Amino acid sequence: MNKPQKLISFLAVGCLVACHTGQDNMQQKDIRLITLAPGHFHAALVQKSMYPQVDSLVHVYAPEGPELDAHLALVNQYNTRTDNPTYWQEEAYQGDDFLEKMLAERKGNVVVLAGNNQYKIDYISQSVNAGLNVLADKPMVINQAGFSKLEAAFDNASKKGVLLYDIMTERYEINTMLQKALSQLPEFFGGLVPGSADNPAITKESVHHFFKEVSGNPLIRPAWFYDTKQQGEGLVDVTTHLVDLVQWESFPDQVIDYRKDIQLVGARRWPTRVTPEQFSRSTGLDVVPEFLSGTVDDNGNLAIFANGEIDYILKGVHAKVSVIWNFEAPQGTGDTHYSIMRGAYANLVIRQGEEEQYKPVLYVESTGKRDAKSFEAALAKAIGQLAETYDGIAFEPQSEGRYRIVVPPSLVTTHEEHFAQVTEKYLSFLQSGAMPDWEVPNMIAKYYLTTKALAEAQTVTP
Repeated sequence: MNKPQKLISFLAVGCLVACHTGQDNMQQKDIRLITLAPGHFHAALVQKSMYPQVDSLVHVYAPEGPELDAHLALVNQYNTRTDNPTYWQEEAYQGDDFLEKMLAERKGNVVVLAGNNQYKIDYISQSVNAGLNVLADKPMVINQAGFSKLEAAFDNASKKGVLLYDIMTERYEINTMLQKALSQLPEFFGGLVPGSADNPAITKESVHHFFKEVSGNPLIRPAWFYDTKQQGEGLVDVTTHLVDLVQWESFPDQVIDYRKDIQLVGARRWPTRVTPEQFSRSTGLDVVPEFLSGTVDDNGNLAIFANGEIDYILKGVHAKVSVIWNFEAPQGTGDTHYSIMRGAYANLVIRQGEEEQYKPVLYVESTGKRDAKSFEAALAKAIGQLAETYDGIAFEPQSEGRYRIVVPPSLVTTHEEHFAQVTEKYLSFLQSGAMPDWEVPNMIAKYYLTTKALAEAQTVTP
């Protein structure tokens, strides 16, 4: 029997004045959001900012429980903050039939998805089939069965005339943007070298943590976040960002056909050990749920296959992506990113370690094919060109043949702010009625690679 159904109108106290004094913003807008089963805080981050073309009334459909409560509380936090508060009005429907209710009522035209990845592709497919646009947090799918459904969903979206898009926040990190821009200046960079399996042309590594703070508060993870059948393994989760960046930086605006442009060389996976005490601290639960019993090792710790590495060839260029999950970052640190693009004349390297105070920094290193004076002159010309778009960037020497790219604070945005940037990009697609012709095939290529890599890695470590 289904649980009792509830309809809750949720309007933060801090919104009352903003809503009263901004009547124009309360009028019906062309774009109306539906938040479906928000089990991850990324759903709320989409609403950390207001958007002039989006109605402030958001309809939420979800099962009753702490995940919905946490989502509404975070939106409330944005509505009641002192600095530039938002004024979202959340109308939440709670019930086991939340999906059916959403599809029947269709109170919006854009479905926002960020939650349990086991069910996400079914939510995507049914939303698209109902003629609704979808903005989905990564990953859209976590296995090869899901990938087949995703291909069908994209095909159906095209027929229905709706836009299906995933949230790729890392495209908006300024050092990554500059790394891409410098790599696209052939006179300076010299083009990507082909690389090899032992020395790829492109390497991207990401380190994440189960326990962290979001918007100033400790993040409480749902227990299913530790279940790779629901969240997905590391190879199909965070690596989605890394594979996306390899494509986006190396072959910008180019269509990638996974059937001919991608060759998987190898993949591997390994677990992170989480103690019962750490699990309790992260989830607020005193007991490990039964559905996680299969992950408990002989020492009583949870073995979570959150780590992985993929070696592959993309359009003739060797690439490697890897992700590592630790439980908690050392004090004063956080998630980190390492990236290198190797060119004929220069290597473009992003580091985020102790030397960089755990903030991403882009370095430019000479490969030695130019003398020092010629290399620095070429770098100065390249930075001059990019400064027309990225005002205030500069470079400073670190050692012979090595330079640090200096980025003014005005160009730096946080990970949380990137969600608004992605959303604004998606809204521009909705208003124009189309996405660039490379976006859909490249999303398909990305998920083909991650799910295929997982399948191969699982044959090695069952």
